[in-house]
Amino acid sequence: MAESDHDTVVSYDTPSEDNEKLEVERVFDGMEVPPWRKQLTFRAMVVSLFLGIVFSFIVMKLNLTTGLVPSLNISAGLLGFFFIKLWIKVILSSGVLPFTRQENTVIQTCVVACAGIASSGGFGSYLSAMSERTANATSAGSSQTTIEYKNPSLSWMIPFLFVVSFTGLFSVVPLRKIMIIDFKLTYPSGTATAHLINSFHTPEGAKLAKKQVRQLWKFFSFSFMWSFFQWFYTAGDGCGFSSFPTLGLQAYKYKFYFDFSATYVGVGMICPYIISISALLGGIISWGLMWPLIETKKGDWYSADSTSMSGLLGYQVFVMIAMILGDGLYNLAKALRRTLMELYVRYQGSNKFAVLPSVMSPPQEIPRISYDDQRRKEVFLNDRIPVWVAVTGYVGFAVISMIVLPHIFHQLKWYYILVIYLVAPILAFCNAYGSGLTDFSLASIYGILIIFIIGAWAGASHGGVLAGLAACGVMFNIASTASDLLTDFKTGYLTLTSPRSMFVSQVIGTAMGCIISPCVFWVFYKAFSDLGLPGSQYPSPYATIYRSIADVAVQGFSALPKHCLTFCYASFAVAILVNAVRDSINPKYSKYVPFPMAMAIPFYVGPYFAIDMCIGSLILFIWSKVDKAKADAYGAAAASGLICGDGIWTLPSSVLALAGAKPPICMKFLSRSTNARVDAFLNS
Repeated sequence: MAESDHDTVVSYDTPSEDNEKLEVERVFDGMEVPPWRKQLTFRAMVVSLFLGIVFSFIVMKLNLTTGLVPSLNISAGLLGFFFIKLWIKVILSSGVLPFTRQENTVIQTCVVACAGIASSGGFGSYLSAMSERTANATSAGSSQTTIEYKNPSLSWMIPFLFVVSFTGLFSVVPLRKIMIIDFKLTYPSGTATAHLINSFHTPEGAKLAKKQVRQLWKFFSFSFMWSFFQWFYTAGDGCGFSSFPTLGLQAYKYKFYFDFSATYVGVGMICPYIISISALLGGIISWGLMWPLIETKKGDWYSADSTSMSGLLGYQVFVMIAMILGDGLYNLAKALRRTLMELYVRYQGSNKFAVLPSVMSPPQEIPRISYDDQRRKEVFLNDRIPVWVAVTGYVGFAVISMIVLPHIFHQLKWYYILVIYLVAPILAFCNAYGSGLTDFSLASIYGILIIFIIGAWAGASHGGVLAGLAACGVMFNIASTASDLLTDFKTGYLTLTSPRSMFVSQVIGTAMGCIISPCVFWVFYKAFSDLGLPGSQYPSPYATIYRSIADVAVQGFSALPKHCLTFCYASFAVAILVNAVRDSINPKYSKYVPFPMAMAIPFYVGPYFAIDMCIGSLILFIWSKVDKAKADAYGAAAASGLICGDGIWTLPSSVLALAGAKPPICMKFLSRSTNARVDAFLNS
């Protein structure tokens, strides 16, 4: 799976001949792709600003209540299309510029970048954890004599976000070709968004395209109505179909259940089968074997009443991080090796057929490349973002951070920041790679890792709590924006949008978010005096968790439960070994070797989403067996419809929440014995 810039030596995997008839770009052949500067229109920026403000309020509300924020890519793409069409109708001018799918993609990118700061900015997690309210609530009843805190203020939140939010954009730009063209990562949300945008702009008269659009909207309608139906049964915690114990109550306790999520069923239909199987395998190993066995050691390996990182949570988080780092470092080394090999090929000078036999396939094995891949690759590689821009930007922001951040947080020394920026590209790559496989961004997990490293390094006596939380913010933003950028690059790749316009719109959206999000948070913070307190209207639950983690971190890694680091070393080694086995055996068998990155995510999250993905993969598999031609033609459209419908439902559900509307029914499941006790209590 390697490629050079010479068309004659391409050897990466390509779609089969059965799929070559799905040439979407032939449908758009008559439509000119505008230059990258013309994709960044004034009206696109105005619409992006408006939607960025709206989405920032939605994300902030979710952050401060449940702490769970869904992907907004699809919603942004849909509303961007709607508002530009409305703009054109209102203007009613013959000189109006045509609305292209590239402009639609730019709007989506800008809006998601803007609203993303409301999530990665830590207003519901590490930033709120610094406040006096959260500090007092977390340390109540403890033996702490002094409590570190830093209350929110626009005077430092805006500069802090401007310093840390752009670095992630530069960290993975040099690897965009490898991640999207060579590794062919799916980025399910980005792929679904691209299918949606393409469907909006498909020219009339393309028979296959029209059929694909009908399939997309059919599954979109089903997914949206199913999400709407489920909402009526979610009147409390643990209520609704998402908490349905489909495999029994004991299995449900260990997160083995089908939660009826159309999103992850769709993700399973887009991802390769081995990704879904890898995730399920990881869930079985962790929640089916490891965690139940470790629970038997409660009171010996870890405190019986421990619910923090010194308990079972410590195993779950750090074992997952170790496996992800092993997989990420292996693939990063593989990517760097590929880049060096391509540079070597270029260096051969006049002999354009010069190849390295150990990397390139023999000429007779060169596969055919579909028209779609040829066209998309041409546009994607045409407007290059020079490597020197990425390197200069990254180093520049690192230097600025080392100068500015210690003035905002005196506990955060410049050499702490230097270490963070040295390891950040590795963690950003890991997060972008994992997001490309499974659609999960684990930026918060990498932030927790940095809390432990910096908190333990600083220690309790030198402001380790605030230093750890501030360092978490740096890493959280870098890892989050890196995965977001590559997800958007995938959308741009599939819609023939220039990487330069994508990058610039991401920068503009991030700048908007660095101003809008703190102001939105400030409105909530000043309006609700109990914000961040347990039991309040806006409890900011993750703020308490992050504060507790920081309190444990200053004690060092010795605060982790017994044998936790041993499990971490083993997981790291297993991840590298599995990758080495896949790359060393015959390709005929290597496709059955699981991906450690996909296996690792359920270690913390749980296997329920993997069950959803496997059901999606099973649906596509059966469909392919029944009618392979239709499955190839409409599978991606159907999957995108499922993801889009569920994604769009987040908008009306958020509006209902903001309006104070609550579901009327709580559907919850009880064991027979518990149900008997409840009946006896009600009849007494």
